[in-house]
Amino acid sequence: MKIAIIADPDLPVPPILYGGIERIIFMLAQGYIALGHDVSLFAHSDSLTDAKLFPYKGKKSRDKIDTLKNMLIINRELFKNNYDIVHSFGRLIYLLPQLPFNLPKLMSYQREPTISSITGSMRIAKKKSLAFTGCSEYISNQIAQYAPATAIFNGVDLAVYHFKEKVDQNAPLVFLGRIEPIKGTHIAIEVAIKTGKKLIIAGNIPHEHQNYFEERIKPTLNEQIKYIGPVNDAEKNDLLGSALTFLMPIEWNEPFGIVMAEAMACGTPVIGFNRGSVSEIVVNGRNGFKCDDVDEMVSCVKKIGKISRHEVRKDAEKRFSASIIIQEYLNLYANLINKNG
Repeated sequence: MKIAIIADPDLPVPPILYGGIERIIFMLAQGYIALGHDVSLFAHSDSLTDAKLFPYKGKKSRDKIDTLKNMLIINRELFKNNYDIVHSFGRLIYLLPQLPFNLPKLMSYQREPTISSITGSMRIAKKKSLAFTGCSEYISNQIAQYAPATAIFNGVDLAVYHFKEKVDQNAPLVFLGRIEPIKGTHIAIEVAIKTGKKLIIAGNIPHEHQNYFEERIKPTLNEQIKYIGPVNDAEKNDLLGSALTFLMPIEWNEPFGIVMAEAMACGTPVIGFNRGSVSEIVVNGRNGFKCDDVDEMVSCVKKIGKISRHEVRKDAEKRFSASIIIQEYLNLYANLINKNG
């Protein structure tokens, strides 16, 4: 197949540190190429890929002028050459010039969908040429009322995340994610204090949440609770693999949370609040525990030793491995192409 993949312009593919969507795009592009497909990637100019790269001139996804610049780059190429399918992880507006035509178009949402954009695009789109995916049933179910939608989980490269068969029962709890209130960093700290366990916090601090870090996180840091900053893939592998459990104390409806799959790939069970996609990703007693509040999370930490790390890794291989996710997308591409054949 000749496949076009569209990313947002803000971060390179793959990202150096934070950038979950860009990791998924890189995984798919490299996987498709390894299988013999012809892949073009529209992305940040610093992207490093084996695909044919069409670098953006605009660097900000929310800037109108940058969006127009990037739309021109994308659609000039799509109209010039014959692609079998175009798959966008960027803004839906990038596909606007293609909507009235037969070219199969797949729009993937890794965040809360904008329903008005979806319904508007469906009115313009050539019949059966446009479909959607969500990174979880939580996301795809919101779309399915208005357009064809499929849930395809995010995946991880199992070669990057190494299975750690055993950890000491005194191993630390780990929190990895953006340091902001909705991610629940402060809750992870509360759980560590109540269980007496060490906690390692990793992740970037968004500029707009610097006060949150200074006021609610920094004063709690000591020998028991440590903040180590952002981590790259190698550091993440070591951090997640050495954890007793990974904490996901979210205070919002997480669309997927790829770090949960990364932790599970290391054999590390996940304890998460039952919101958003957590109910789909975490299977009680198999790869971790779902809970609803701090006290329940504390209780789950105390029984985490009952979870088999072998079972956690097996579940990651079965549901989140790159090869599984790549094939699910290729099957969906084939169905869309056949509908428009």
